[in-house]
Amino acid sequence: MPKTSFSREEIKSLAQLSPFELKDKFIQIAQEVQADKPGQKDKSSVQMLNAGRGNPNWIAAGPREAFFALGYFALAESKRVWSADNLGGMPETKDIGERFDRWLHAHPDLAGTDMLQRSVELAIERFGFDKDAFLHELADSIIGDNYPVPGRMLVHAEQVVRGYIGDEMCDKRPPEGNNLSLFATEGGTAAMCYIFDSLMKNGILHKGDRIALMTPVFTPYLEIPELDTFEFDVVHVSASLFSEAGVREWRYPTEEVAKLEDPSIKLVCIVNPSNPPSLAMSQRVMDQIKDIVATKNPNLMLVTDDVYGTFVEGFRSLVADLPRNTLLVYSYSKHYGCTGWRLGVIGLHDDNVIDEMLAGLPDDEKARLAKRYGTLTLEPGKIKFIDRLVADSREVALNHTAGLSLPQQVQMTLFSLFNMLDEGQAYKQKVRSIVQQRLDLLLEGAKMKISEDPGRAGYYIELDLLAEAERVHGKEFADFLQANYEPVDPLFRLAEQTHVVLLNGGGFDGPQWSVRASLANLDDLDYLKIGHHLRAIFDDYAAEWQASLKS
Repeated sequence: MPKTSFSREEIKSLAQLSPFELKDKFIQIAQEVQADKPGQKDKSSVQMLNAGRGNPNWIAAGPREAFFALGYFALAESKRVWSADNLGGMPETKDIGERFDRWLHAHPDLAGTDMLQRSVELAIERFGFDKDAFLHELADSIIGDNYPVPGRMLVHAEQVVRGYIGDEMCDKRPPEGNNLSLFATEGGTAAMCYIFDSLMKNGILHKGDRIALMTPVFTPYLEIPELDTFEFDVVHVSASLFSEAGVREWRYPTEEVAKLEDPSIKLVCIVNPSNPPSLAMSQRVMDQIKDIVATKNPNLMLVTDDVYGTFVEGFRSLVADLPRNTLLVYSYSKHYGCTGWRLGVIGLHDDNVIDEMLAGLPDDEKARLAKRYGTLTLEPGKIKFIDRLVADSREVALNHTAGLSLPQQVQMTLFSLFNMLDEGQAYKQKVRSIVQQRLDLLLEGAKMKISEDPGRAGYYIELDLLAEAERVHGKEFADFLQANYEPVDPLFRLAEQTHVVLLNGGGFDGPQWSVRASLANLDDLDYLKIGHHLRAIFDDYAAEWQASLKS
């Protein structure tokens, strides 16, 4: 294959973009080549394979069917109260449980009713809910005829989601008492924004403060600290271990994690399992962080983004073992195939260091915050940080209309209850097997080697092409690549010559010559094709190197 038509200077300039912006450039390149392919009568037959974004191509159908069935029941309840000229009323609480049973009996063939019934029964049995109160929350919320009350999260929904987090994020061993207060948010992205914003507004973090990032990491965690709002002094804790020559392990050396001992580091951001290496944090590292908090840096705040936790057997979040120090971020988007629903949650233990730090602020800071939150209560100093997050999300003045939309909270509740059923556990195993099959096919096509790791989620894979070059052909070949090409040159070749779109791992603070592929959004055999194309590009570089040795 020929080299890319882009000059080294052009490639170097474009490489300054965020990986997700650069991805759009690769898509544009692939589409333009697709349209201009000489002699190609049917342009659509030249398939572009975009493995650059982690939107899964599966969905959890069962809990969605339950959601729509619930909608029909809720409308029946509304029309029961007031039905004229397309008008309905607000569902009533009294005896709604009995009416639900009669409605189910009258609609045995409606899709979703069986799962809805079993989900409701499970919730009542596991959490001890009053049937009328729970069903009224579901029916009234799916219609969306009221503001969210409480604004932070609906009462029953919070208990169900807390149970789900205890099961899936804490390996059914949640913190003692499982006293996590939850704030339902518009996906994990909103959760990230709210956390950084409120920590600043409450004087827990200040512009220029030192924070740490466990890298490689999801790009926004790299970009947010650099914004002029924050300008944090960022310490990078790098996963730089190799399992063998030329094979990255993507694990954190002890000396890297030891950086967190510095008490000037106020917060560390963690994506666990990682993105893009897609590995759950090892017990060794978790134990080291626990020891650091216990001895060297007791007020260290941890923000752990655990969206991929369901893809690892026996996954256990840091919030399970360090509940006082940890802000949990979780999103339903990837496991349930619901990125468009925007379903996320922030979890904070009722006994936490942030509230402790708020209580210890200087008097002038307390006075400033009392003025900020003074319209909400006569004792603003007693407002917990989790509730300040809610108020800050609506600029305090609109706190009375805060909260995630109620139909979203209902779907979140039904996803959680589905997971507690046998079907939900079978679904979990299925989606795990999907990404593992795709990983195997990608590696088969690319003829590349990765480390064996029981903590691998496999939702993404990050491949270090420079390490692979050294493993296969030796250091001289790796030196040749670095001397003659920009690290993202392979991605330009892939887009231009094979219509394959991957992301640059360097944009995630990984090795500059690494590439990141999502294993979630294409058909299985597409990953075999991508692997073949990646190997062909790699072999082209090797041929160019061999030619240079002869010249």
